[in-house]
Amino acid sequence: MVTQLAAHPGPWRDGEAPAFWPVFPITFGLLWAAVLAGAVYLLYRRFGGPGGVRPAARGATTAAADPLAGARAILAERFARGEIDEDEYHLRMSALRQDV
Repeated sequence: MVTQLAAHPGPWRDGEAPAFWPVFPITFGLLWAAVLAGAVYLLYRRFGGPGGVRPAARGATTAAADPLAGARAILAERFARGEIDEDEYHLRMSALRQDV
């Protein structure tokens, strides 16, 4: 019995691997390719693409150039969300126009 177990070559005949064995390295390679692509995508989004400037920084430079434009945009957003009514919107917008 022991000699029969020792002489048995294993689950594969003549030491050959089964036909489905390439699935494992291909899957592993695709997994690493997906991880690498995800990292590149996240870095691209983080640093804003070809210009190298983050999207938040791009908006900050335009708001710094004209602070009233930023205030008007915030006021318009609050009106669109329904936080303030039309009368308050017009009142605050006229106050912003008077500062100019």
